Amino acid sequence: MSETTNRPLRAASIDRKTNETHIKLSLNVDGTGVSEIATDVHFMNHMLDLFTKHGQFDLRVEAEGDIEIDDHHTTEDIGICLGQALREALGDKRGIKRYANVFVPMDEALAQVAIDVSNRPHLEYRAEFPSAQVGSFTTELVHEFLWKFALEARITLHVIVHYGRNTHHMVEAIFKALGRALDEATSIDPRVTGVPSTKGVL
Repeated sequence: MSETTNRPLRAASIDRKTNETHIKLSLNVDGTGVSEIATDVHFMNHMLDLFTKHGQFDLRVEAEGDIEIDDHHTTEDIGICLGQALREALGDKRGIKRYANVFVPMDEALAQVAIDVSNRPHLEYRAEFPSAQVGSFTTELVHEFLWKFALEARITLHVIVHYGRNTHHMVEAIFKALGRALDEATSIDPRVTGVPSTKGVL
Protein backbone atom coordinates (compact mmCIF):
# COMPACT_ATOMS: atom_id res chain seq x y z
CA MET A 1 0.00 0.00 0.00
CA SER A 2 1.19 3.52 -0.76
CA GLU A 3 1.99 5.47 2.39
CA THR A 4 0.76 8.72 0.87
CA THR A 5 -2.50 7.62 -0.70
CA ASN A 6 -3.24 4.36 1.12
CA ARG A 7 -4.17 2.86 -2.25
CA PRO A 8 -3.20 -0.54 -3.65
CA LEU A 9 -0.25 -0.52 -6.02
CA ARG A 10 -1.54 -0.05 -9.55
CA ALA A 11 0.60 -2.60 -11.33
CA ALA A 12 0.23 -5.69 -13.50
CA SER A 13 2.31 -8.29 -15.31
CA ILE A 14 1.58 -10.07 -18.58
CA ASP A 15 3.27 -13.15 -20.04
CA ARG A 16 2.06 -13.83 -23.58
CA LYS A 17 3.50 -16.59 -25.75
CA THR A 18 2.41 -17.42 -29.28
CA ASN A 19 3.97 -19.22 -32.23
CA GLU A 20 5.24 -15.79 -33.37
CA THR A 21 6.34 -13.99 -30.20
CA HIS A 22 7.01 -14.29 -26.48
CA ILE A 23 6.37 -11.11 -24.48
CA LYS A 24 6.99 -10.63 -20.76
CA LEU A 25 5.82 -7.22 -19.59
CA SER A 26 5.26 -5.58 -16.23
CA LEU A 27 3.83 -2.09 -15.69
CA ASN A 28 3.60 0.05 -12.57
CA VAL A 29 1.36 3.05 -13.28
CA ASP A 30 2.56 4.84 -10.14
CA GLY A 31 6.24 4.53 -10.91
CA THR A 32 9.19 6.90 -11.25
CA GLY A 33 10.12 6.52 -14.91
CA VAL A 34 12.28 3.41 -14.63
CA SER A 35 12.46 1.29 -17.78
CA GLU A 36 14.06 -2.07 -18.55
CA ILE A 37 13.35 -2.66 -22.21
CA ALA A 38 14.86 -5.54 -24.19
CA THR A 39 13.19 -6.41 -27.48
CA ASP A 40 14.34 -7.48 -30.91
CA VAL A 41 12.90 -4.24 -32.36
CA HIS A 42 15.50 -1.68 -31.37
CA PHE A 43 13.53 1.39 -32.43
CA MET A 44 10.66 0.27 -30.18
CA ASN A 45 13.12 -0.06 -27.31
CA HIS A 46 13.89 3.63 -27.73
CA MET A 47 10.23 4.64 -28.05
CA LEU A 48 9.13 2.61 -25.02
CA ASP A 49 11.95 4.10 -22.98
CA LEU A 50 10.70 7.59 -23.89
CA PHE A 51 7.11 6.63 -23.14
CA THR A 52 8.12 5.33 -19.70
CA LYS A 53 10.28 8.30 -18.75
CA HIS A 54 7.73 10.93 -19.77
CA GLY A 55 4.82 9.01 -18.25
CA GLN A 56 6.64 8.39 -14.98
CA PHE A 57 5.72 4.71 -15.16
CA ASP A 58 7.90 1.73 -14.33
CA LEU A 59 7.99 -0.59 -17.32
CA ARG A 60 9.83 -3.83 -17.93
CA VAL A 61 9.59 -5.55 -21.31
CA GLU A 62 11.28 -8.67 -22.63
CA ALA A 63 10.21 -9.53 -26.16
CA GLU A 64 11.37 -12.09 -28.68
CA GLY A 65 9.72 -12.52 -32.03
CA ASP A 66 9.97 -13.60 -35.63
CA ILE A 67 11.90 -10.53 -36.79
CA GLU A 68 13.43 -12.63 -39.55
CA ILE A 69 10.03 -12.05 -41.20
CA ASP A 70 9.62 -8.44 -40.06
CA ASP A 71 8.94 -6.35 -36.93
CA HIS A 72 5.17 -6.53 -37.25
CA HIS A 73 4.26 -9.34 -34.86
CA THR A 74 6.61 -8.21 -32.09
CA THR A 75 5.47 -4.59 -32.26
CA GLU A 76 1.81 -5.58 -32.37
CA ASP A 77 2.10 -8.00 -29.45
CA ILE A 78 3.95 -5.48 -27.28
CA GLY A 79 1.01 -3.13 -27.84
CA ILE A 80 -1.42 -5.90 -26.88
CA CYS A 81 0.46 -6.73 -23.67
CA LEU A 82 0.94 -3.08 -22.67
CA GLY A 83 -2.78 -2.45 -23.13
CA GLN A 84 -3.73 -5.53 -21.11
CA ALA A 85 -1.34 -4.55 -18.32
CA LEU A 86 -2.71 -1.00 -18.17
CA ARG A 87 -6.29 -2.18 -18.03
CA GLU A 88 -5.52 -4.68 -15.28
CA ALA A 89 -3.45 -2.19 -13.29
CA LEU A 90 -6.18 0.48 -13.30
CA GLY A 91 -8.83 -1.89 -11.97
CA ASP A 92 -12.19 -0.12 -11.56
CA LYS A 93 -10.53 3.26 -12.38
CA ARG A 94 -11.84 4.77 -9.17
CA GLY A 95 -10.63 8.34 -8.61
CA ILE A 96 -8.77 8.85 -11.90
CA LYS A 97 -8.90 12.08 -13.91
CA ARG A 98 -9.90 10.01 -16.97
CA TYR A 99 -9.17 12.65 -19.66
CA ALA A 100 -5.97 14.27 -20.89
CA ASN A 101 -4.80 16.31 -23.87
CA VAL A 102 -1.06 16.85 -24.36
CA PHE A 103 1.02 18.58 -27.02
CA VAL A 104 4.71 17.73 -27.32
CA PRO A 105 7.16 19.50 -29.63
CA MET A 106 10.26 17.68 -30.84
CA ASP A 107 12.38 20.20 -32.70
CA GLU A 108 10.38 20.99 -35.87
CA ALA A 109 7.66 18.37 -35.16
CA LEU A 110 4.53 18.78 -33.04
CA ALA A 111 2.40 15.85 -31.83
CA GLN A 112 -0.86 15.86 -29.89
CA VAL A 113 -2.31 12.97 -27.91
CA ALA A 114 -5.79 13.11 -26.35
CA ILE A 115 -7.00 10.25 -24.14
CA ASP A 116 -10.24 9.15 -22.55
CA VAL A 117 -9.87 6.15 -20.23
CA SER A 118 -13.40 5.27 -21.18
CA ASN A 119 -13.70 1.48 -21.54
CA ARG A 120 -14.58 2.27 -25.17
CA PRO A 121 -11.63 1.31 -27.41
CA HIS A 122 -11.04 3.63 -30.34
CA LEU A 123 -8.01 5.01 -32.17
CA GLU A 124 -8.17 8.16 -34.26
CA TYR A 125 -4.82 8.52 -36.00
CA ARG A 126 -3.74 11.48 -38.11
CA ALA A 127 -0.06 11.21 -39.00
CA GLU A 128 1.74 11.34 -42.32
CA PHE A 129 5.47 10.72 -42.25
CA PRO A 130 8.01 11.90 -44.84
CA SER A 131 9.70 8.48 -44.75
CA ALA A 132 8.25 4.97 -44.64
CA GLN A 133 11.24 3.80 -42.59
CA VAL A 134 13.22 4.95 -39.56
CA GLY A 135 16.33 2.82 -39.84
CA SER A 136 14.92 -0.68 -40.25
CA PHE A 137 11.61 0.16 -38.55
CA THR A 138 8.53 0.57 -40.76
CA THR A 139 6.54 3.64 -39.70
CA GLU A 140 3.17 2.04 -40.44
CA LEU A 141 3.82 -0.09 -37.32
CA VAL A 142 3.30 3.00 -35.15
CA HIS A 143 -0.40 2.79 -36.04
CA GLU A 144 -0.42 -0.96 -35.43
CA PHE A 145 1.10 -0.56 -31.97
CA LEU A 146 -1.23 2.27 -30.96
CA TRP A 147 -4.37 0.53 -32.22
CA LYS A 148 -3.64 -2.72 -30.38
CA PHE A 149 -2.71 -0.77 -27.25
CA ALA A 150 -5.96 1.25 -27.32
CA LEU A 151 -8.01 -1.86 -28.07
CA GLU A 152 -6.61 -3.93 -25.20
CA ALA A 153 -6.48 -1.04 -22.72
CA ARG A 154 -10.04 -0.13 -23.76
CA ILE A 155 -9.25 3.56 -24.09
CA THR A 156 -10.20 6.20 -26.62
CA LEU A 157 -6.97 7.48 -28.12
CA HIS A 158 -6.56 10.38 -30.55
CA VAL A 159 -3.10 10.91 -32.05
CA ILE A 160 -2.38 13.86 -34.32
CA VAL A 161 0.96 14.91 -35.76
CA HIS A 162 0.32 18.51 -36.74
CA TYR A 163 3.55 18.93 -38.69
CA GLY A 164 7.17 17.88 -38.97
CA ARG A 165 9.95 17.15 -41.44
CA ASN A 166 12.00 14.49 -39.66
CA THR A 167 10.22 11.16 -39.28
CA HIS A 168 12.19 10.14 -36.21
CA HIS A 169 11.26 13.40 -34.47
CA MET A 170 7.59 12.97 -35.37
CA VAL A 171 7.35 9.43 -34.01
CA GLU A 172 9.34 10.38 -30.90
CA ALA A 173 6.95 13.25 -30.20
CA ILE A 174 4.02 10.81 -30.38
CA PHE A 175 5.48 8.47 -27.76
CA LYS A 176 6.48 11.30 -25.43
CA ALA A 177 2.98 12.78 -25.71
CA LEU A 178 1.41 9.36 -25.17
CA GLY A 179 3.34 8.88 -21.94
CA ARG A 180 2.50 12.33 -20.61
CA ALA A 181 -1.17 12.13 -21.56
CA LEU A 182 -1.58 8.68 -20.05
CA ASP A 183 0.13 9.82 -16.86
CA GLU A 184 -2.31 12.71 -16.54
CA ALA A 185 -5.43 10.70 -17.43
CA THR A 186 -4.63 7.92 -14.96
CA SER A 187 -3.55 10.20 -12.11
CA ILE A 188 -5.71 10.29 -9.01
CA ASP A 189 -7.83 13.41 -8.45
CA PRO A 190 -8.67 13.70 -4.74
CA ARG A 191 -11.90 15.53 -5.64
CA VAL A 192 -13.24 12.52 -7.55
CA THR A 193 -15.35 10.11 -5.55
CA GLY A 194 -15.95 6.77 -7.22
CA VAL A 195 -15.42 6.65 -10.97
CA PRO A 196 -15.52 9.80 -13.13
CA SER A 197 -18.68 8.89 -15.07
CA THR A 198 -22.38 9.64 -14.68
CA LYS A 199 -22.95 5.96 -15.50
CA GLY A 200 -21.23 5.02 -12.25
CA VAL A 201 -18.89 2.62 -14.03
CA LEU A 202 -16.08 2.75 -16.59
